Amino acid sequence: MNAVQVDWSYDELLESHPVEEPLFAGGVRCHGGFDSDGNYVSPRTKNRWPAIRAWQEQRAAQFGTPLLDIALDTWPGAYPSVAQAKFLLRSGVPDPIIARLTQIGTVEGFGSMIRYSQIPDLQRCFDEPVQGTGMWHLGRGLYEAHARDEAGYKGEGGHKQMWFAARDIAFEHPLTEDQTQTMMDRMFAYGGGPGSGSSSLEPFFPDVDYDLEFLIWSMARLLLIEISAFHIFAWAEEVLADTDLVAGDGEAAHMVSYIRADEAPHVEYLKTTLSEMRDRTFVASSGARVPGTEVIGRIWERARAESVGTRHESNVRLVRGEIEHALESRPNGKDLLAEFDNLAA
Repeated sequence: MNAVQVDWSYDELLESHPVEEPLFAGGVRCHGGFDSDGNYVSPRTKNRWPAIRAWQEQRAAQFGTPLLDIALDTWPGAYPSVAQAKFLLRSGVPDPIIARLTQIGTVEGFGSMIRYSQIPDLQRCFDEPVQGTGMWHLGRGLYEAHARDEAGYKGEGGHKQMWFAARDIAFEHPLTEDQTQTMMDRMFAYGGGPGSGSSSLEPFFPDVDYDLEFLIWSMARLLLIEISAFHIFAWAEEVLADTDLVAGDGEAAHMVSYIRADEAPHVEYLKTTLSEMRDRTFVASSGARVPGTEVIGRIWERARAESVGTRHESNVRLVRGEIEHALESRPNGKDLLAEFDNLAA
């Protein structure tokens, strides 16, 4: 018998801690809240964190291998840098920063789609038992909790609304809905829309269940996005905390810190489930056995190369286009752009 609980119900993984005070962002009741000491409490973590830690402990005891991970400094820093962003704000050019925050919030909203992921019969796909693992719980609450965190649920706001609130606090409601849509249409025309930078998904392992390989690709890409997003959190918190440049007395930066706290269990459950698959043996449709190190390793390396390569380049192109758009009509736009570029780290 396991010393820790490793089987959790759907409802248990969606359960939240009680809070003394709810979180409101931009007039919207959002998930999470504050305890009696005023500390922020992330939603749906009453059992999700204990479950993740239990699965990690179980996997380490069974296989003795480290969790799949990657150093944060593997990625280039945020673009624009903090220095460049503050230069734009001091120069009276807030639109690219407003656009960046709008783009982040918009993309967060697409997180609701994770609940529709196709999950095959995982036990059929592996030699070793999978019940009581993180991967066994993907469709049993983990994906649903992730989707609700990102896009909200029913009348409760999530990260999409929280990013928009941070933007509106810092820049005093700079956009109407129509202006937001125009901005996003323009930005995605630069080549930075959702899914940009993705390569076609020709299977690496045609004999392995295609839905499983696609699921692994999706999880690997999502994990890399989640890890690299910590650069964005640090960037946004530092820029939005500068009360000489933005409004709100630091409240916008606090909002970003709440989102950062909410993202931590996403990173950990994705690392855990991918590690569980890596440590097992895949059962191919032909009956052949394929080491998990081979399947996960190859997909992980390809996803990592995309993350620091085409996906990063696409995002920089998106942001750069918005900066140039904001400066092109200004008489001193070329000079400002040159000075902006000189601040590159």
